Amino acid sequence: MSSDVLSVLSYHVAPGGRLSGRHRVPGDKSISHRAVMFAALAEGTSTITGFLDGEDCLCTLRAFEAMGATVARLDRTTLRITGVGIDGLKDPGTVLDVGNSGTSMRLMCGLLAAQRFGSTLTGDASLRRRPMKRVTEPLAQMGATIHTQAGGRAPLQIEPAARPLNAIRYHSPVASAQVKSSILLAGLYAEGLTEVHEPEASRDHTERMLSAFGVRVEAREGYAAVQGGQRLRAIDIEVPSDISSAAFLMVGAAIAPGSDVTLEAVGLNPTRTGVLHILKAMGARISIANERTIGGEPVGDVRILGSALHGIDIDPRWVASAIDEFPALFIAAACARGETRLSGAAELRVKESDRISAMCNGLRALGIDAVALADGARISGGRLRGGSVESLGDHRIAMSFAVAALRAEQPITIRDCDNVATSFPGFSTLMQAAGLRLRVSTRHP
Repeated sequence: MSSDVLSVLSYHVAPGGRLSGRHRVPGDKSISHRAVMFAALAEGTSTITGFLDGEDCLCTLRAFEAMGATVARLDRTTLRITGVGIDGLKDPGTVLDVGNSGTSMRLMCGLLAAQRFGSTLTGDASLRRRPMKRVTEPLAQMGATIHTQAGGRAPLQIEPAARPLNAIRYHSPVASAQVKSSILLAGLYAEGLTEVHEPEASRDHTERMLSAFGVRVEAREGYAAVQGGQRLRAIDIEVPSDISSAAFLMVGAAIAPGSDVTLEAVGLNPTRTGVLHILKAMGARISIANERTIGGEPVGDVRILGSALHGIDIDPRWVASAIDEFPALFIAAACARGETRLSGAAELRVKESDRISAMCNGLRALGIDAVALADGARISGGRLRGGSVESLGDHRIAMSFAVAALRAEQPITIRDCDNVATSFPGFSTLMQAAGLRLRVSTRHP
C-alpha cells in the first residue's frame, strides 16, 4: 500500500511465547523482481514458480505488462511470461508507478535509459525520498539523459535514447546490487564491454540470473562485466524462499527460550548470508540441512533453536551481505547479554526509512539503551518493557518490532504496518501459526 495514503493497519503483540514448527516463507523478493524483468526481455516463454506476490514485485510485473510482455497468472506464485526480446519493449503510454520498490526503480532506470521511447518512473512518498543519483549519474556517463527532482530524487524522466549507449568502466563508491544491476542492464544495450567495480562484493542475483538466461557475464568478487548486444533466452525459474523474510523467524526463535523452528528452502546465496554469520557469532544455535540448488541459487532448510545470545562487534565483512536484515538483528542485540556494536552501515539511513534512527528510537521507547551512530549503532542488551513504536511505513521495522514481543514484559503495538505486504504477504498468519501472539487491527481513515 502506498505511504501516500493514511495507514490503517497496526500490529498488537502480546508478550512472551516461543516459535516452533516447519514453515516456508514467501519467495525471494530480489530474485522475483529479476525473474520478471529478464523473462520479459527474453525470447520465448518462461515459467516462474515461487514468485513473491507482494506489492513491490507486482509493481514490476505491471510495469512490464504495460511495456508489452504477456503475463499469465497460473496461481498467486506461478507466472507464465512471454517476453518481447531485448529490443521489443514498447512505450507504456503512461507513468510507471513502482510504489515502494527501490529495486524496480533503479533496475528499470538502467533498462529504460536505452530505449527509443521516453518514460517516467515514480513511486510512493517513501521512494521519492530515496537517492537516485547513484544510478542516474553513471547512466549519464553512458549517454543517457535522465531528469530528476531536487536532490536527484524521483520522479525520474528518461529521455528517448537517440543512439546506443556507451560502454563504461565504473568504479562504484558503494557496494550496491541495485547500482551494479542498473549499469549492467544498460550495458546490454551499449557498444562494447560495460564493467562495474565495487569496494566489496554485493548481491550477485543479476549475474547469476543473466547467465541462466544465456547472457555471458564475467563476475568475480567486487567486479562484474557484460558485453553489449547479447540476447536472453526464455527459461523456467524456481524462486527460493527469501532469507530476508526468514530473518524475522530466525531472530524470533533465537531470542525466545524453548523455540525450535525449521525454515524450508531458504536462499543461501553467499552474498546474502551475513545474517547467519552474525547470529552464530552471537551464540545462536543454527544448523542447515538438505542443501541443494534451485533456480541457479543455493538453498537449504535452516533450523534455529532458542539460544542465549551475547553482544558482539559486528564484523565489517558481514555488513553488505546482511544490510536488509539489520532491523531484525537490532532486536537480537537488544535481547543479548552485553553490548553489540555496528559500523560501516550508512546504507541503512537511505532505505525505506532511516533504519538506524527508526530502530534506535523504537528500542529506546521499549526501554533499551540504543545509540544511533552515523553509520551504525551501539545497543546494550536489556529488558524490553513493551509499549508503542512507529514503523514509519517501513515493512522491516514493523516486522522486527513484532518479533521483539517474544521477549517483552508488556504488549507491543506497532503502528503504520501496511507496507509489510510489499515483501511478506501473509506475515501475520504465518507468525501466528509459528506461535507469535499477534493481532492485527484496522481503522478506517
